Amino acid sequence: MVTVVRLHPQSSAAALGPVAEGLAGPERALIARALDFAEPLYAGQTLSTGEPTWAHALGLAHNLAAIGLDGAGRAAGILFAAPKQLKEPEQLRAEFGDEIAGLAAGVEKLYQLRIATRGKAALAPSSQNEVLRKMVLGMVEDVRVVLIRLASRTQTLRFFSKNQNPEKEEYARETLDIYAPLANRLGVWQLKWELEDLSFRFLEPELYKRIANLLDGKRVERERYIADAIAVLSSEIQKLGVKAEITGRPKHLYSIWNKMRNKAVDFDEVYDVRALRAIVPEVKDCYAVLGVVHNLWAPIPREFDDYISRPKGNLYQSLHTAVIGPGGKTLEVQIRTEAMHRQAEYGVAAHWRYKEAGKPARAEGAFDEKIAWLRQLLAWRDEVADWGKTTKQAKLDDTVYVLTPQGKVIDLPAGATPVDFAYTLHTDLGHRCRGAKVDGHMVPLDTPLQSGQRVEIVAAKSGGPSRDWLNAERKFVTTTRARHKIRQWFNAKALAETVAEGR
Repeated sequence: MVTVVRLHPQSSAAALGPVAEGLAGPERALIARALDFAEPLYAGQTLSTGEPTWAHALGLAHNLAAIGLDGAGRAAGILFAAPKQLKEPEQLRAEFGDEIAGLAAGVEKLYQLRIATRGKAALAPSSQNEVLRKMVLGMVEDVRVVLIRLASRTQTLRFFSKNQNPEKEEYARETLDIYAPLANRLGVWQLKWELEDLSFRFLEPELYKRIANLLDGKRVERERYIADAIAVLSSEIQKLGVKAEITGRPKHLYSIWNKMRNKAVDFDEVYDVRALRAIVPEVKDCYAVLGVVHNLWAPIPREFDDYISRPKGNLYQSLHTAVIGPGGKTLEVQIRTEAMHRQAEYGVAAHWRYKEAGKPARAEGAFDEKIAWLRQLLAWRDEVADWGKTTKQAKLDDTVYVLTPQGKVIDLPAGATPVDFAYTLHTDLGHRCRGAKVDGHMVPLDTPLQSGQRVEIVAAKSGGPSRDWLNAERKFVTTTRARHKIRQWFNAKALAETVAEGR
């Protein structure tokens, strides 16, 4: 049973300020229209989690405002539930245009994927989780859809933190398996850390409480230590004539626990329990400040990472070093420029927030190239991809992700048919394939499959493939595996007939 705390969310007029933060003119007016449209539409409605739909929309939109997404993206977030609430789905397109209607439809599509795969992530091997992540990306044409989905999941976990729900552990596990890694690959740190910390809290409440108490128990001592270290470092940097903003870095419980677990160290030995961040104007200043840090305090061997010259796969750049700081205690220092900091905090969303003034984000050729390039890097390869060989094509567009009746995700080349699907599952199933159901409806065997569809093969008890399947013009098969298995079957049949004739 779900215990729901009755919320009194803001009216659309009161919500405008926080949701439209950083926007002006037409974009601000667009957000106002979306709020006015959604409030009566969502009145009295609740989501499957028990959260009021209007409250969820506002929380989701606040998250998108926090990462600086553009007006169209925020409006689509507010309208996330409109496609299934409206009696006439085309009404959304008529009211808000193709772009926003398309984004809202994409969000609904990903929600349907959540229904289809519910409970599967926790039971699946890690390889299947990777395919699920790729499927999420492969199902969308606009990265903003994924950002809206991440903002929505963050709001759901916040709701669970205040309300009991029997499914919260399942949501948390799925979040750590799929959504937090997606936020990491998109570089959206602001959402990533909260997704991880809330999920950790639900899955390991005792561990979470223990680390939280350890942090809180030494908070005053740590804050005094950080203040003293900032004063020392600031004084030395000023002598260089470099302008730097130095702050203590936020502590995230899941990150601390991961480092304790992976490095088999105690809480006091985790370097970034005490951490500083220096933000400077230019790249050369980063290395100058690094020199100051290493002159002040002894660097710890093998704890220096140069993500400026070797950026991470999500385009993250920064210098990381760990030193023996004042009093012989370990201290982590991150050094980056303002542009690198925006990328670290907002990830891909930063390119909408800081786009060139006066140009629509989607119209910028360089911007679109960067997004396409990023989407290729999101294909879940090693963190240290071979940057020299990356191309500017979004290879996720060359793959479709479909579901078996049991909810397993199968990835196939774009254009693949039910016959290809059958042979991917098992050679014998491919041979006996006689029909296919897609989302419960019978379809011809040469139908190209689309990401997110659930495919069921209708098979005979025995028999073999049709020669028509090898007809290139008919396009019954597109995969090399299926074509090879079909030819193999006919070659074996011909050999058997030849042997029989020779007897």
